[in-house]
Amino acid sequence: MLTVAVTGATGAQGGATARSLLAAGHRVRALTRRPDSPAADTLRALGAEVRCADFDDRSSLDAALAGDSLFAVTAFEGGVDVEIRQGRTLVDAAAAARLGHVVLTSVAHADRDTGVPHYESKRVIEDHLRASGTPWTVIGPAAFMDNYTGGWTADGLRGGTFAWPMPAGRPLTLISSRDIGAFAALALGRRADFTGRRIDIASDERTPAEMTGILAAAMGRPVSYEEVPLAYVRSRSTDLAAMFSYFTTTGLDVDVAGLRREFPEVGWHGFDDWARSQDWASILAPEPAPPHH
Repeated sequence: MLTVAVTGATGAQGGATARSLLAAGHRVRALTRRPDSPAADTLRALGAEVRCADFDDRSSLDAALAGDSLFAVTAFEGGVDVEIRQGRTLVDAAAAARLGHVVLTSVAHADRDTGVPHYESKRVIEDHLRASGTPWTVIGPAAFMDNYTGGWTADGLRGGTFAWPMPAGRPLTLISSRDIGAFAALALGRRADFTGRRIDIASDERTPAEMTGILAAAMGRPVSYEEVPLAYVRSRSTDLAAMFSYFTTTGLDVDVAGLRREFPEVGWHGFDDWARSQDWASILAPEPAPPHH
């Protein structure tokens, strides 16, 4: 039984990793800036110890990082410089705590010259981890299936349109946060097999046209595909525009079949499995109108 500190424990990847570790019988120290959040309460109920930790407060990390291992995830919310600074702080704290293993979740292809800002920041953090002297594993998830249930994708689906900035026939490799968590827990539990490895992970490969059909079947309503112009995305986020341009030109190739063969314990979920498991009634419910005064 390991004691694993899990950063981002109230988020998608960290939460899934914490649940997988707890299910495998390990002790989990869930690190979050919001220990009083409903997500933190859920983890407590499952048996996790919840600790307040902030990437911008090194002393909070030093206090929280006792144990055997760390699941590390960094966020791009504040941009490249903030993510790099926070990632380096986390790696330095892990090295100072002399942890036996750090599993860092990055992004597929971050070790290549993508030119995508939030890939490049993760690459710098990967390099810092390798140089830290701490035993490491890097996992690079492909595109998140979970992103299709929120933001502008959900807005489009409410109106019967799957709007996405890629050609209808261009394949994209995909993964659910649940599979990321299961893979991270496997790597943490089998340290000897995974130390020093960088592995890109995905559980399916689908074109937007195929995704449209799968979403329509799962939602039980017609959906049409609409290709969003990259210029529109660029007007809102140069980072996302760079990513979708990379998806369309180079592509996010990951060996899905090889991963399923080598790591069957993960219980990989295809896009259709994931889509069927979503609560579309609540996802597609109209957004509440602002109160009138």
